[in-house]
Amino acid sequence: MADLTKLVIGVLGGTGDQGRGLARRLAMAGHRIVIGSRDASRAAAAAEGLNAGPRVSGGLNRDAAEQSDVVIAAMPWEGHRDLLASLAAPLAGKVLVDCVNPLGFDGKGAYPLRVPEGSAAEQAAAVLPDATVVGAFHHVSATLLLDPEVGRMDLDVLVLGDDRQATDLVAALASEIPGMRGIYGGRLRNCGQVEALTANLVSINRRYKAHAGLRITDV
Repeated sequence: MADLTKLVIGVLGGTGDQGRGLARRLAMAGHRIVIGSRDASRAAAAAEGLNAGPRVSGGLNRDAAEQSDVVIAAMPWEGHRDLLASLAAPLAGKVLVDCVNPLGFDGKGAYPLRVPEGSAAEQAAAVLPDATVVGAFHHVSATLLLDPEVGRMDLDVLVLGDDRQATDLVAALASEIPGMRGIYGGRLRNCGQVEALTANLVSINRRYKAHAGLRITDV
């Protein structure tokens, strides 16, 4: 496989904790990162706050989509469909990595929301017919991603999609982060239960005051 560090990675909705955390770790792996937001000044401030130098820049979500080779969808679920649909043209021909988890919260805790398409990743594929959608990074703690004291993140990232080259690429990107492994987890149609499992991890983390992730054994 070619030198992955030459890939420019955009992060849509990248001013949130998950987006900034993934941007930080992938910048540490040698990538140039473009953080996207509805507010360019907010994206620029988020990029500066990561203290990664010129390797990380910020702009509008459209800038992140246009300037990047691989794009991560890290926006809140509420704006998922509309934002991706508005960027269908600049995302055409690119790999879109969807890490959005459709969750609701009430007095009993977190629970998965019903998605008509089956999952957030399948919704992305429906509104982005000319992009290659891969689901990944659903169970990665934003707190650990952003913690400068955490040098390794010992967990596996399930990577799901229908294109072998794209899933291999995203698995390789995940494996660039020390301690992580990218593990193929099935076709895109299997993303629903992977996204929903995040509700269980939220419950685990609340009960045990942890930042739990997943490990796949015997692989």
